[in-house]
Amino acid sequence: MRRKQTNVIVVTIAIFIATFMTAIEGTIVSTAMPTIVGDLHGINMMNWIFSIYLLTNAMLTPVYGKLADRIGRKPIFIFGLAVFILGSGLCGLAQNMMTLIIFRALQGIGAGAIMPVSFTIIADIYPLEKRAKVLGFNSSAWGIASVVAPLLGGFIVEKLSWHWVFFINVPIGLITIWLIGQFLVEKRRSSKAPVDYWGSIWLMLTLLAVMYAFQIMENGFSYLLLVLFAFAILCFMLFLRTEKTVSDPIISLALFKNSTFNVQNVVAALVSGFLMGFEVYMPMWMQGILGLPASMGGFVVTPSSLMWVVASFITGNLLAKYRPRLILFGSLTLLTVGSLILALVPETTHFVTFLVIAGFLGLGFGVTITTTTVVTQNSVSQDQIGVATSFNTLCRTLGQTLMVSVYGIVINLHLASGVQKFQSKGITNDMMNQLVNPQTAVNLPARLLPYLREILYSGLHVIYYVSVGLMLVALVINFMTGRTKKNLNQS
Repeated sequence: MRRKQTNVIVVTIAIFIATFMTAIEGTIVSTAMPTIVGDLHGINMMNWIFSIYLLTNAMLTPVYGKLADRIGRKPIFIFGLAVFILGSGLCGLAQNMMTLIIFRALQGIGAGAIMPVSFTIIADIYPLEKRAKVLGFNSSAWGIASVVAPLLGGFIVEKLSWHWVFFINVPIGLITIWLIGQFLVEKRRSSKAPVDYWGSIWLMLTLLAVMYAFQIMENGFSYLLLVLFAFAILCFMLFLRTEKTVSDPIISLALFKNSTFNVQNVVAALVSGFLMGFEVYMPMWMQGILGLPASMGGFVVTPSSLMWVVASFITGNLLAKYRPRLILFGSLTLLTVGSLILALVPETTHFVTFLVIAGFLGLGFGVTITTTTVVTQNSVSQDQIGVATSFNTLCRTLGQTLMVSVYGIVINLHLASGVQKFQSKGITNDMMNQLVNPQTAVNLPARLLPYLREILYSGLHVIYYVSVGLMLVALVINFMTGRTKKNLNQS
């Protein structure tokens, strides 16, 4: 009897659908966020909608990577999709900010399996010479999602309700599960080495403690803050001790002896942090300050995603000709200039200008992230490429998670200060919630709109001054990379 084999084309399509689903998630939620905040009255908790998703995603990424090696790609991928679908459905049913945040955490737990296991499946079913093209094709899902998400998100918010932003994942996810279940065939995997459960637990607790500490910083100094950081340090020390003793650690400490590996991942984390500042707060700028509808608010980031795809295709040629440090210098300079422009542009800046800025930032993001990923993989031995790629993904997610928290602290403090400044004019915190939702902004007194927009405008500018600082730090760190004269093809 002939043994059933993987249908490579169908599985590739299924992976593309899964990638598209996770890619569209961030932009479509960003598009709907002003409406969600206005409906659920939680602008001070808005950053948790993004940060909790990223945090649970980050915590589970290395665990899923290890389990996929032991149990198999297929069951882990299907499990992740199932949890993501469940979380999405529950998010759509949420009636307040707290339950939405809890269900976003569940959604993130599922999403943690989708991206890393997708890349692993592609590596399994395609030879090396075809793999790069397939990864480029798969990356195009982000560009397509960037076009579809703002339009779809705006349509859903304006014609249906924001709840359907999450419900739409359910049928897409179920189709993907069926395709993977039917057409991906793999050998059973088994490993005698125990899974590093304690290392995973200590790592998760470290991340949770640090994350929560960042969240409560906006309330000023407290003993709880000290307790959280002390707990994080303790858990991190226990994590390090565990990784030194287990036979198959969740993250090998030997990787950190490589300076190139360290620098590339730190740069990737910093740039990913700026990426969140751009994608989360640009729609708020468009809707709250320019008064544009939700669809236009989300569409402002579309050129960035499209140019990211273009950049990912041209980076291979750049790496063949130039040193990685020189390539990163160019892309990081582009990002630094872009963030500085966002920090300086006047309140009356036209929508089209932001589209141009977004395009240039997309080139910077695409070249930087692709370069750091390839150089990270090239900096380790063949048997460590999987672990190195997983850690690179973890660093990028952590950069996004922590910076969403920092940005949230910065803007919440600034908005509170602005409201207090104009309190005598009749400005309230609830008015700020209404301002960022075009549907409720029309109900605000016309005489107060200039004051409200001034508060939001100045708060968003502080966000991008912080981003300038991030990019300057990334430039300095990149300069610290070893002065190798070789490009990747020559090394």
